[in-house]
Amino acid sequence: MTSAPTRAPRLVATDLDGTLLRPDGTVSSRTADALVRAAEAGIEVVFVTARPPRWLRELRSHVAGHGVAICANGAAVLEVGSGRVLAERGMPPDLVGGIADRIRDAWGLEHVHLAAESADGFAHETDFRSLHPVPPGSPTADRIEDVLGASTFKLLVRTTRPPSDAYADELAAVVGDLAIVSDSGAEGLGEISGPGITKASTLADWAAARGIDPADVWAVGDARNDLSMLGWAGTSFAVANAHATVLAAATRRCASNADDGVADVLDLARALADGVLGSSR
Repeated sequence: MTSAPTRAPRLVATDLDGTLLRPDGTVSSRTADALVRAAEAGIEVVFVTARPPRWLRELRSHVAGHGVAICANGAAVLEVGSGRVLAERGMPPDLVGGIADRIRDAWGLEHVHLAAESADGFAHETDFRSLHPVPPGSPTADRIEDVLGASTFKLLVRTTRPPSDAYADELAAVVGDLAIVSDSGAEGLGEISGPGITKASTLADWAAARGIDPADVWAVGDARNDLSMLGWAGTSFAVANAHATVLAAATRRCASNADDGVADVLDLARALADGVLGSSR
């Protein structure tokens, strides 16, 4: 671990599920207050999440100032209040089809069930089983290729093969250099984005457009899909409930999502910005 930060960040990038959100998926009153106070102190806070655009509506009141979130593991930048996609880095149908064929060839057609997230919403194969409610009217077909839109943010993969703790790594080995496989901690779910698309790549572009250097960014996360973002940021925090690889990679730790760890990080950033702790910002 490094010594405590001595200057305030210009930007705090935080994951949502397992990080900023409590175990029941809500924003605590303390964290909500900390988000407001950080914005008042001039600190940008951006949510960087695996969630698709449709899962961010309930959080619109907590996105301050700029009003955007980086979602779908970096495949889209969303104006949360309106639901408008400001930028996207989705996969074309031919790439999604090629990835799907490669997985089916490796694991067997009968064992692979796919779904897709896009700006248009959720689409899925008939045998794909979602752990979350499927929006009414979502397109469905025997093959995902038949219900794809022009741009797919994430290809979701479930399999009836024997469960494995190394599922994401096994899927990545099958997909190879066609795309990026992310592990957001959702059990038995593989999440695939286009080549080079990660939380870090889109966050870096967003920050650069605002003249913010990595050294002026703090990032907070809990799962393996946060590793790229944590590695890019000048200062990184792992919540106490984080995956072991995240705990090992982050430069600092904070309390768990159940104990408002992100609020602690935001309060520290605000104290430094206000000069309470001698910030040199």
